[in-house]
Amino acid sequence: MERTYIKDLKEGQEVLLNGWAYDIRDLNKLAFVSLRDMTGIVQCVLKGEELMAKVKELTIESAVEIKGIVKVANVKADFLRSDVEVVVSEINIISKAERLPIQINDQNVETELSTRLDNRFLDIRKPKVKAIFEIQSTMLQAYREFLIKEGAMEAIFPSIIGASSEGGTELFKAKYFEREVFLSQSCQLYKQMLACSLEKVFTVFSVWRAEKHNTSRHLNEARQYDYEEAFCDEFKVMGVLDRCVKYIIEKVLEKHENELKILNVELKVPKSKYFKFSEVKELMEKKKVPMEGHDLSNDAEKKLDELYPDTIVFVHDWPIEGKPFYIMPKGKGLSGGFDAIYKGMEIASGGQRVHIPKILEKQLKERDLDPKNFKSYIDSFRFGAPPHAGFGMGVERLTMLILGIQNIREVVLFPRDRTRITP
Repeated sequence: MERTYIKDLKEGQEVLLNGWAYDIRDLNKLAFVSLRDMTGIVQCVLKGEELMAKVKELTIESAVEIKGIVKVANVKADFLRSDVEVVVSEINIISKAERLPIQINDQNVETELSTRLDNRFLDIRKPKVKAIFEIQSTMLQAYREFLIKEGAMEAIFPSIIGASSEGGTELFKAKYFEREVFLSQSCQLYKQMLACSLEKVFTVFSVWRAEKHNTSRHLNEARQYDYEEAFCDEFKVMGVLDRCVKYIIEKVLEKHENELKILNVELKVPKSKYFKFSEVKELMEKKKVPMEGHDLSNDAEKKLDELYPDTIVFVHDWPIEGKPFYIMPKGKGLSGGFDAIYKGMEIASGGQRVHIPKILEKQLKERDLDPKNFKSYIDSFRFGAPPHAGFGMGVERLTMLILGIQNIREVVLFPRDRTRITP
């Protein structure tokens, strides 16, 4: 008999199920085992001496095989299929689980996040945790779908670099044979070089930042949605980002009604709003919200969400002082850089890039960076490099904001921060 998945159960079927014992209720002459597989959870009913003897051996989260008949039912329990149950004829324990270090089947029991992360391979079995990563998987797929439809090519970039890709000193050093190298902060330089030859490129890239923060919104290893396009400026690429985020959210709404319900999330496709940096600064002064000279403060980002809820707020014409060396200057101290703010937090930054070697060299020197360390990057713009622009958007950051989760570690399967390098 071929295996049947829980989502495919229909009345009257004789079925073979594989899964884990999510919950066990032994009533002596009758038992209910909630069986979980990758598609859902169903109640299984066991009667008779032989089956009850097996139930006595069974432990929570043991892997089991069940044979039985599907019956119509009216099940009232969180996360279980409510319309059917399985009357069991045979149960076999495939792999018996030892005593669990964390609670899996009681959503009201609060376990410390650090303990949950220590046992992430078990934590992911909880319906609420699983829902997060099912949604994140759809977000990744939707990002790829959208940009393939836009005519972009997916690319893979190196993670080992010989010099800082963004300036600054927050780099992880490594030994590479006889040389010192760094783990990449960004694929920025590589995606620019490729866009200048192939026009439209995208990737999902892992970034490392050796910053000694320990906040609920930062990681030392994170993922980014990265995109770069030739023959365009920052406004065109803001349009791509705008449509991309909306497409991702549309796909989440289309595919994950149940998971959003499990997480108690009310999600809407956002609107869009565009401001110059100077306009945001003026607005914050009126609202008496403090702002940094060339950056948005956390309070300013939150205020934008308060004023424009369910809106992606694009802040452009950014001061050149607040942007990295590869952002195109526009005169009067401004740049072609932008940030995108959503639900009170920055989700992406981007802009038009410098494609003129002399300007690149000048901006590197102004930031105390040596152009010699960027020779291959600068040289790539000497052979017909067009104007181009792009963005980088945090995978985990967007996930936590869409789902209303307060700590970014909740949306990373195996997070890496200052203190955590296992499991």
